[in-house]
Amino acid sequence: MPVENQTKIKENSYFSLVAENEFFVVINKHAGINFHTEDGDIGVVVAAEQYLKQKLFSVHRLDKMTSGILLLAKSSQVANGLSELFKSQQIQKYYVAISDKKPKKSQGLIKGGMEKSRRSMWKLTRGRDNLAITQFFNYSLGDGKRLFIVKPKTGKTHQIRVALKSIGSAICGDPIYAAEESYRYDRGYLHAYQIQFEYEKQLFNFKVMPEVGKLFLSETCKEKLSSIDDCALLSWPKV
Repeated sequence: MPVENQTKIKENSYFSLVAENEFFVVINKHAGINFHTEDGDIGVVVAAEQYLKQKLFSVHRLDKMTSGILLLAKSSQVANGLSELFKSQQIQKYYVAISDKKPKKSQGLIKGGMEKSRRSMWKLTRGRDNLAITQFFNYSLGDGKRLFIVKPKTGKTHQIRVALKSIGSAICGDPIYAAEESYRYDRGYLHAYQIQFEYEKQLFNFKVMPEVGKLFLSETCKEKLSSIDDCALLSWPKV
């Protein structure tokens, strides 16, 4: 059975510390926090280093608007090992998102090339260059809102945000891909919810609920996530 740890150990304004062992720490990054240090404001990795008083090594990243699970290695050797697991798709990540636009399908596969568009935007093309593959389920939350459970097969910049935009279901509060309506929401509704992997012959399964966001914290959303429980057990579309 996977080793599970959903206990929030410590908190600060950048993240909550979810778990820690000899190899890595798992943090719950808060929404609206930069990953990297920018314009004099420290990023979440530096914040974690200062808070834990040790050098940490990033192996994957989250966009500023996205909250949720981040792995930070305690050594370059562990970072290299975890990075290889990400590259070989041996680490399974599951995200939750909310949109106020219903897609045509309740589940499916979104596949296409990622290409830079205007300003800081990306777009999905019919090509295979910089290929992005995203699987999803979606469920009604009532009042026109849809809960998406998303499994990215690849890890491209803005992948989930672009994928959901491409099927007509831009994420609520997304300042780039739903810019005209983002003011209506208190955050960008994308959260890294669950991660599963094996490292040093141990199975790990971390799951962290969103801590901020009126829609995420609604009883309907919490009940739906509770009913799903383990995202890995869903009948994911074949790639």
